[in-house]
Amino acid sequence: MAHVISTINLKGGVGKTTTTVGLAELLAVEFNKKVLVIDLDPQTNATTVLIGEDRWRELNNDGHTLATLFKDALRPQGQPAEFDLNATLQRNVSSVGEVENVDLLPSSLDLIDVQDRLASMPSGQFFSNNPTDLLRRAVQPILNNYDYVIVDCPPNLGIVTLNGIRISESYIIPTIPDVLSTYGIPQIQTRVQAFADNLGQTISELGIVVTKYRSSSTLHRTTIARLKEDKKLPQVFKTVIPEGNAIAASTEYSSTSTLRQKYAYQGGYEAFRDLAAEVIYAAEAIA
Repeated sequence: MAHVISTINLKGGVGKTTTTVGLAELLAVEFNKKVLVIDLDPQTNATTVLIGEDRWRELNNDGHTLATLFKDALRPQGQPAEFDLNATLQRNVSSVGEVENVDLLPSSLDLIDVQDRLASMPSGQFFSNNPTDLLRRAVQPILNNYDYVIVDCPPNLGIVTLNGIRISESYIIPTIPDVLSTYGIPQIQTRVQAFADNLGQTISELGIVVTKYRSSSTLHRTTIARLKEDKKLPQVFKTVIPEGNAIAASTEYSSTSTLRQKYAYQGGYEAFRDLAAEVIYAAEAIA
């Protein structure tokens, strides 16, 4: 069975996509895992990091993104579905030569418009058209081809995000250690727990990932201490992702031979490797 993990934060710019991609690449390279990245964020950052903007435009123009899956649910009854899972699934992605075994289901800017319309979609006979179950039904045939599935969710708790949570056994919260970035964590916990209870399933809090960490910042150090002391919050992973030019630049689609080159030997490689090890331990502990 695949371990399916959502990455969520209600605030943008906290390193959510960087964490998603870094985890996926290190799980594949260092731990020999087969990984699927599902990009549900309309900003398409994970998609463009992994396949580049030119390839993304081709796929978007051809309708081979996850937006088509959600648009199908909004088509009048009787119209054929247009989502093609095989054509949408991008295999062996990443601009890094040593990265293999990472696949991608790409996002689209069109998801911005689709989300609001999903809330008013027809329920169908016997309420069979559940707008939060669209992704699960579409990707279920391939999920267990992977060891890990990482779902990059939008910075909200809307229907598209709930589709990602619906297929997940757990979630992580990447966050900058400051007040604004951590403010929404209790809301995420409450909403996910209520959603899981309604489904009758367990969706575990895997942990908080500290990103863009500056060791010289008193605010960062005191915020981490506060997060660790609050027993109502998820655990804080020991590994922190440092702030640095190389990690910031890793969001560009740029060809390199190795992940060490991508992160420019500034500690990013070791951080993502250590985080991947922690995530594996935590995910297997709840399985």
